[in-house]
Amino acid sequence: MTARLVYTAPDEEATRRLGYALADALPPGSVVSLIGTLGAGKTALTAAAAERLGVPEGETASPTFVLIKEYTSGRIPIYHFDTYRLKDADEFYELGPDEYFDGDGLCFVEWGDRFEEVLPEDRLDVVISVLGPTRREYELTARGEFPPSILDDLREKLA
Repeated sequence: MTARLVYTAPDEEATRRLGYALADALPPGSVVSLIGTLGAGKTALTAAAAERLGVPEGETASPTFVLIKEYTSGRIPIYHFDTYRLKDADEFYELGPDEYFDGDGLCFVEWGDRFEEVLPEDRLDVVISVLGPTRREYELTARGEFPPSILDDLREKLA
C-alpha cells in the first residue's frame, strides 16, 4: 500500500505551514519531487521549508535559469532543482544530481515528473493542484522505501 496524504491549503499562510512541517519532518538526504503547473506554488513551498531551516526570507527564488540553487546558510543544506528548461534526462544527469541526492541536505526538484527516471526511487512526490487564486491541494505520496511515518508526522502537524 502506498502512503499518501492530501492537504488543502486555503491560502498562502497554509502553504507556508506545509513547508514548515516538511522542514521539520524530513530527514537529511530526503528528495522531494514537486509536480504542478506554472504558478502552482512549487517555489513557494520550497521557500517556506528553507525559511524554517534558517535560510533568510527572500533569499530563495525559482532556479529556472540556473537549474540548481544551493541554500547552505540554514541548519541543513537545501538543494533546489528546476528541470523545466531541460531538454532530456541526459541534461539532468549532466547536473550531477546523484551527488546531491546522496548528500545530507534536502533536495526539492521542481517538475520532477518530467525526468522521473533520474530521481531516486525512494522519495516524496508532491502533486500541487490549483483550486483558486491562493487555494491549493497538495497530494503527498511516499515512493519506494521513503518512510511512510513521515506522512503520519505531517498529518499530525497539519491537523
